[in-house]
Amino acid sequence: MTTSAEPARPREGTALSDVERGVPHAERPRRVTVVPGGPVLVEGPVELGTPEGEVVRSDRFVVAVCACRRSKRFPFCDTSHRKRARTQSGSD
Repeated sequence: MTTSAEPARPREGTALSDVERGVPHAERPRRVTVVPGGPVLVEGPVELGTPEGEVVRSDRFVVAVCACRRSKRFPFCDTSHRKRARTQSGSD
């Protein structure tokens, strides 16, 4: 395996990311990922405003924001979206 001091080259038709270009973290846009059926993942640290007007802060590298409103730690995800709804079993 050989190493080079030359920066990585993007594949044809792609551009270097901010990380690859050496852009400082504070100057990069935040990456937000929407997980289908799950939380919204946001690069941290973040401050979130709740519907009640409270501001909560997290210094984590990635923060999972609740999108289903079932979390007991709202606005942060506690994986409550994974719980299945109870179904009534009865004879027809």
